[in-house]
Amino acid sequence: MKFHPRILSTSIHLALCATLFSSVNAMADDSAVLESARSVATAMLPKLLKVLTEEIAQNGVAAAIGVCNVKAPQMAKAASEQSGWAIRRVSLRNRNPKAVPDAWERATLQEFDQRALAGEDLSKLEKYASVDEAGVKEFRYMKALPVQKPCLACHGESASIKPDVAERIHALYPDDKATGYAEGQIRGAITLRKIQ
Repeated sequence: MKFHPRILSTSIHLALCATLFSSVNAMADDSAVLESARSVATAMLPKLLKVLTEEIAQNGVAAAIGVCNVKAPQMAKAASEQSGWAIRRVSLRNRNPKAVPDAWERATLQEFDQRALAGEDLSKLEKYASVDEAGVKEFRYMKALPVQKPCLACHGESASIKPDVAERIHALYPDDKATGYAEGQIRGAITLRKIQ
């Protein structure tokens, strides 16, 4: 069967246009998903910090450990239900045993550490990608959590952590690995994922 060159050319042109249109739509979809992830992450972090600083002001640092232990996961769950994103916090040196990163998160946290050492602005450290997990396509997003001065009361050098705080940490997290940080290091990250 022979095709007229003009028909063949038009068919190829239409196929290329369809592919290009599909690629542009995919990029627009990823852009909208990225903005959604950024919005959720940036809204959640100040809320958590506010609850934590209020608890410290009212009841002290030892009592505020309960915010990270109980309230932070509750806040993440509520934000997940409201936004449709699966949200949690992860760290290479986790305190909570549920905060162990998966392979993609671990690689991203290691990359964040390298980018921080290279002088990149810690407040802008993020990574996102469409990832295939066992045949399921997910959009993944992570935003770094830099150590701020208030964090040092629980995450600083062991010698500088007050005894009542150290005792409370050990009671709640007997396998804690999350001390020895200095201000400006990467403590971990907030991580979001959504099936596409």
